[in-house]
Amino acid sequence: MKPPRQILAACAVLGLSAGLLRAEPFLEKQDLFTVGEDPAYNIYHIPGVVVTAKGTVLAWCEARKGGGDWSDIRILLRRSTDDGRTWSAPRSIASVDGPKRKNPFSSGLKNVDPTHVTYNNPVLIADRDGTVHMLFCLEYERAFYQRSEDDGLSWSKPVEITAAFEAFKKDYDWKVLATGPNHSIQLAKGRLLVPVWLSTGTGGNAHRPSVTATIYSDDGGSTWQAGQIAAPCTEEWINPNETVAVELKDGSVMLNVRSESRAHRRIVVTSPDGATNWSTPRFDDALLEPICMAGLVRYEHDGESLLIFSNPHNLEGGREGEPEPGKSRARKNLSIKLSRDEGQTWPVNKLLEDGPSAYSDLAVTHSGTILCFYGAGSKLSFAGSALRLARFNLEWLK
Repeated sequence: MKPPRQILAACAVLGLSAGLLRAEPFLEKQDLFTVGEDPAYNIYHIPGVVVTAKGTVLAWCEARKGGGDWSDIRILLRRSTDDGRTWSAPRSIASVDGPKRKNPFSSGLKNVDPTHVTYNNPVLIADRDGTVHMLFCLEYERAFYQRSEDDGLSWSKPVEITAAFEAFKKDYDWKVLATGPNHSIQLAKGRLLVPVWLSTGTGGNAHRPSVTATIYSDDGGSTWQAGQIAAPCTEEWINPNETVAVELKDGSVMLNVRSESRAHRRIVVTSPDGATNWSTPRFDDALLEPICMAGLVRYEHDGESLLIFSNPHNLEGGREGEPEPGKSRARKNLSIKLSRDEGQTWPVNKLLEDGPSAYSDLAVTHSGTILCFYGAGSKLSFAGSALRLARFNLEWLK
């Protein structure tokens, strides 16, 4: 945070440097969702966080009554109006009326109850006009859109937008779909952009093989369109899926993609408009890939314009030692990275959570406080025993 003008003037009189007034580094952590606090849920997973135009912080997750991706899942939200220090009680924010069938591609999986209702992959976008846009899926088969005009206190009735995904079928005959997850973005020209992943449902967990793409809205969320496939599934780029997006200074869009590729590095692709003419995917050597969702956000405060990235900085194997290609690696050592050159290099890498840590998302408050919302626990797992919020400043990171 900038020092007040009066203090700067006083420093000039005294011959002191404004650099002496820089904020002290700080790091604070608190758990927002903890297994055992609510007997209705035994896993909290897929964290997301965003800061609205009015400065409200919204943190959300999948609250699972079972453990797997196809179990009985609700989407819970908490709100903070004081920069992420204190929070409202969790509440469910997604509900679709009418009958709900289980995606038939889940029927051959073990421990899938056909009576369970799966709300999955929530994505929120903070519009500059104060609107909060939200997308979510039902049974990895249908996609919905809703919006809030009061910073997440209430939500419009969900509108189905599955038809927007039909355009992908000419290039990829998907049977399973998912938005995000994580927060997503509004471009400078107003376009709402959401990364998605698609699967034929024939492989592991009915989530593989997979490709990534984007959908977008140029009319404030009223209608949605499909872009082009951004990261295909090939022998080199194996099962691209959960993806985060950021607009670069030149107006282009960069996607940072999770995959199960043998290179064990994050995949990066760019597009001039976030939807078409994607570059050839490349691996970013600086960003390890333990096969886990990551966070990406722009920090624009006090004259700084930086990119911040989060994920488990680890390539060590789990209980079985070095895993086979495509197998999950141990999720631990969540780290925060910083780029000063639009993601070309990541010279700063700082450990945030020393130990088991999983999915993460990032946001920046109006005061310049950086928020990382992530899974953590005392034992290695895919989700952790709590979803933890870390608050820190740029001084701590640098």
